[in-house]
Amino acid sequence: MRFIIDVLLTGLAVFLAALVLPDSAVSVAGFGWAIVAGLIISFVNATIGTILRFFTFPLNLLTLGLISFIITVLMVQLTSYFMGSKFDVANFWWAAVFALVVALIQMLLDSLFKSKNRD
Repeated sequence: MRFIIDVLLTGLAVFLAALVLPDSAVSVAGFGWAIVAGLIISFVNATIGTILRFFTFPLNLLTLGLISFIITVLMVQLTSYFMGSKFDVANFWWAAVFALVVALIQMLLDSLFKSKNRD
């Protein structure tokens, strides 16, 4: 049940971030596609992103996590490539802004919907 709530909250964060940013920068076709985009971003981050973070670990330590953020931005762009016009991010810089906005919205949503019985 918690997984479904997390997926819906991630979709909401993606949808709200797309609403906040200009349409020329980030666009999503609707809330359903925002949920799909959130799932794909999570999936590619968990698979390809993890592999890239493993190989860039020493560099990530030297840059204090900047490489990990860059990998996340690249995973957003990869999702945009996979989804075509349903979820579109204009370029690397807008993907970076989008990733920051989604992270901030997710922090806010997590604090609002945090359950006392959370593991």
